[in-house]
Amino acid sequence: MENEDWDIQDRQQSYADRATDQSLEATRRMVRMTHETTQIGVDTLVALDEQEEQMDRIEEGLDDINAGLKQSERTLNQMERCCGFCLCPGSGNKFSKRNRGTYARLDGDADGAESERLITDQPRSTSGRSRRTQEGGQFVQHITNDAREDEMDENLGQVSNMLDGLRDMAVDMGDTLERQNDTLDRINSKAEHNDAHLATVNKQTKRVLRKA
Repeated sequence: MENEDWDIQDRQQSYADRATDQSLEATRRMVRMTHETTQIGVDTLVALDEQEEQMDRIEEGLDDINAGLKQSERTLNQMERCCGFCLCPGSGNKFSKRNRGTYARLDGDADGAESERLITDQPRSTSGRSRRTQEGGQFVQHITNDAREDEMDENLGQVSNMLDGLRDMAVDMGDTLERQNDTLDRINSKAEHNDAHLATVNKQTKRVLRKA
């Protein structure tokens, strides 16, 4: 009878060891998967940041084009006056005046987006997150009280912290994509504005050359 009891205890201990080993390996897989997901999130944020910089440069280029068109318009108006053309009050190329509100509004949207970016780029508070880990709590109920259970606790603590980071990254991605959508809208509007402005300047240039 005593031998049978020992056999039962051995089987139970063997089963408990296998269950603990499986649980430990599961937590290790969770850590690896969360690490991989975190790296993907980091790479995505880097790509989004580079994309945002490219879009900013495109918008700056459109602003430079608009400034150049305004300067060309002023030069053409001066040429018309110097050549003695009859310019009645309110005549001439008034594209910029008619459309100054459009570009002012777009620039105002850009300033608002930059302010929002400065706000959203501030460090996020992590108070209250992973509280059990911060307070030294346990994720796993310790039964065998061996190193495996300690490692499981440590692994789950890492996963919890990384999940908090992934949550923040997801919010940052959403904010970045929203800003980029706004930038795309401004780029399209400025491109259309510059195209119309260029057509008007070309028309004025032909008129000056024809009358010169």
